[in-house]
Amino acid sequence: MKVVRPLLLAVAIAGGFFYFTTIRSGRFQPANWVSQRAKVEITEAASGSDPLDAEEQNNISVYRKNIASVVNITSRAMAYDFFYGLVPQEGQGTGFVIDKEGHIITNYHVIENARQVEVKLNNRKTYKATIVGTDRSHDLAIVQIKAPDLQPMTLGDSTHLQVGQKVYAIGNPFGLSGTLTRGIVSSIRQVEEPDGMVIEEAIQTDAAINPGNSGGPLLNWHGEVIGINTMIASSVGQSAGIGFAIPINTAKAVLNDLVTIGRVRRPALGVRTIPISGELATEMNLAADYGLLIVQAVPGGAADRAGLRGGTERAYLGNIPIMVGGDLIVAVDTKKIETQQDLAQVMNSHRAGDTVKVTVFRNKKQLDVNVVLGEAREQV
Repeated sequence: MKVVRPLLLAVAIAGGFFYFTTIRSGRFQPANWVSQRAKVEITEAASGSDPLDAEEQNNISVYRKNIASVVNITSRAMAYDFFYGLVPQEGQGTGFVIDKEGHIITNYHVIENARQVEVKLNNRKTYKATIVGTDRSHDLAIVQIKAPDLQPMTLGDSTHLQVGQKVYAIGNPFGLSGTLTRGIVSSIRQVEEPDGMVIEEAIQTDAAINPGNSGGPLLNWHGEVIGINTMIASSVGQSAGIGFAIPINTAKAVLNDLVTIGRVRRPALGVRTIPISGELATEMNLAADYGLLIVQAVPGGAADRAGLRGGTERAYLGNIPIMVGGDLIVAVDTKKIETQQDLAQVMNSHRAGDTVKVTVFRNKKQLDVNVVLGEAREQV
């Protein structure tokens, strides 16, 4: 103990001497372990040294050319709830201007059952819209707004689309207005919509299409509308790289009716038919091993008025009674007809009142008959 006390006193005296002579006087400085520079050095791109390539320039050109014509559509409807009764529902979609009178095309399912429709332009101005015409079977609708200085889009041609060609989609996915996505034509195929309606020659694309894109334009690299985006194939409710668009030629065929009379005068040939296979053709001793055999020409219908003939002899197809001996349709407007789907595709490109040339075999003699298409009051 006697030894420890002097030792502690010596340490205290030495510490006090060090504090007053070194630290307090400012002569002690902490070691500078990290070197500090006066300015951070970074690598910057030279201004204007990286111009846009041709593909980027085209993307921008397509967007700028069309963005003012693409609109956001909000529809409000009433739905019945078991607990709360009638409750309001709101949906969103896309559309695009087709003329300076304010007609806008979109999908039927975007405005289905709507009591109120509002259109928001790219300049953020909102207008109340009137539903002018609807075509449920093609999932198309026309609404109209009264607005100045509208810029219509250019409607292209969907006839000769090729798998692999570049396409663009502009729309309002998830309410994000003015969104551009890009892809290619992945396929041209028949697809069935959720409500059971069939789209003939639908344009399949991998351009991202999401909820809110419905009714928006699908464009080619010139910025012309080649399709109307309508649905996606997805298990998660958002883009999985498989979207579908209605070909613009399908829409152009019915636009006039939708705008002028509010509905489509669907064309009808006025026949009941059965498809002919090679085996049936042999059994019936027909002149061709394909085509549609007319079982009945509807009395007073387009085919009947043009002189096409239905069956005159009773026979059985399996257990089903049919009438045979009628004309065999093999082409319409030089397009080969093998199935009822082929005939439906031809009808979709026409409207009531158009004249088509129907090629038939009658008693093994080939005839061309001009038929003025009637209006399909009911499915025949």
